[in-house]
Parts: sequence; structure tokens; C-alpha cells
Amino acid sequence: MSDEFLDHVLGGRTAEVEEAVRKAAAAEIMPRFRQLTADDIVEKNGPHDLVTVADRAAEAHLTASLTALLPGSVVVGEEAVHADPAVYEALHGDASVWIVDPVDGTRQFVHGDPGFCTLVALARHGELLASWTYAPALDEFAVAVRGRGATLNGRPLRSGSPAPGAVLHVATSHPDYSSPDQKRALLGLVTEGVSPRPCGSAGLEYLAVARGALDGTAFSWEYAWDHAAGLLLVTEAGGTHLTLAGEPYRITGGNALPFTTARDAETAKRIRALLGGR
Repeated sequence: MSDEFLDHVLGGRTAEVEEAVRKAAAAEIMPRFRQLTADDIVEKNGPHDLVTVADRAAEAHLTASLTALLPGSVVVGEEAVHADPAVYEALHGDASVWIVDPVDGTRQFVHGDPGFCTLVALARHGELLASWTYAPALDEFAVAVRGRGATLNGRPLRSGSPAPGAVLHVATSHPDYSSPDQKRALLGLVTEGVSPRPCGSAGLEYLAVARGALDGTAFSWEYAWDHAAGLLLVTEAGGTHLTLAGEPYRITGGNALPFTTARDAETAKRIRALLGGR
């Protein structure tokens, strides 16, 4: 995709999108943080898959503001897809697509933990163009633009590389989201020289990789709203990602799982090999 096309799609909208994300969080998320009642929380597919009034209100807010910023664009949001799975097919279409997770880390949000964020990515024809990761309770905002780098609160992000011989710290999927085969693959990380742990907010785990505070991730689900923003953030910070088949992760789906995102190519290859990739 040419720089001219990227400029045509994004124009001067990067800062406007950031402002839209901040406004949605200020209006719909933060006033409800640590203020939720039992009636404000619903289980979708189990105790680790929650939705709150904040998720739904923030997604509606972002849907309106983002499509207004880019006429003709569409939104693939977690809550909209839950209501109508056909919405996900927009990732395969010709329109520019905003991929939105209004509250990534809803479980943390529900428990009053500040480790949650809002994720927005812009894609076209399956290719990521830009992403915005906002952790309002932590006052952290990361932005990435394809081919133009990544920043955190306006400062450049670089993932760097793990120190030679250092233990690799890897965030992994919760077992509830993994098939038996995927669980067996993830057990490959339980070995000398690797320290795996269950992930929190996927978006914040990606931010940790992009800033060099975490060496990698190993995830066994592929919903685009959890991964799109973070994948571009890590890539633009110098990291990379690989599926079990040795290919880059595709936001349109059909990936060989689990897949890894890591600070550098060598770390990604090492994690993939431990997961059973050949």
C-alpha cells in the first residue's frame, strides 16, 4: 500500500482519532470505573467473558465518531459482532474498517483494576494502517502508523531485544480460551529459560512488548479487536509476529494457532518453536 494511499485514508486524522478515543473514555468508561452495579455486568460466554454498560456505550460512542471522521468507513466492534456475527465479514470487504474493542480487559475493569484499555485500529483490505491504544486509568496513550513508527505519550517506542541468556517472559492465553491441542502447545513454554504467565488485557500486553517490558505473547484466539491495534504497535516498535505455521498473523482470520508476538524476530522464532511450530 503506497504512502499516498495511506495519506489519503488517514489524512490529518491521527490526532482526531486520538481525541475521539479520549472523549469516548471520558464520557462512557471512566465515570463507570469502580462504580458498576451487578445489573451493569453480564456474562457472555462464561465467567471470563464479561460485558458491561461501559463496553456497549463506549462502542456506540466510537462507532458514531469514527465513521463521521472517515465517511464510507465501517466499524467491526466486539459488541456489534456479538450481537450480529455477520458484522465481522466487513474485514473482507473494500471499505476502510475501524476495529474496536471498547474496553479490553473487561474483567479487570469490573474488578476495579486499572489494567484495561480501549483499542482502535484502522485497516483496509486486511492490512493495518494505524492503531490507538488508550489506558485511561493509567494515563497512557500509544499510537502506531504503518511504516512511520510507534509512540507512547508522544515519545518513540522501541521494543529492543532480550538480553542474551535472559529468561524470556511471555504472556499466554487463559486456558478457558484454548482447545486441548492449543493447551498442549502452550505447555511447551513451561521449560527452562522461559517464564510464562496468564495474560491480562491483551492490548496492554502488546504495549508491554512494544516498550520492551515483556518479551512476547502466545495467544490461542484470533478475534481482530483484541489483536489488531497491538500487532501494529509491536511491529512499528521493531517487533514481529508469527503463527504456528510460520506466517504473519492475518486479521482476516484463518491463522494457525497459537501465534506469538515478540520483541524481535529471533525471540518470535524461539517461542514459535516451543509452541510446536516447524
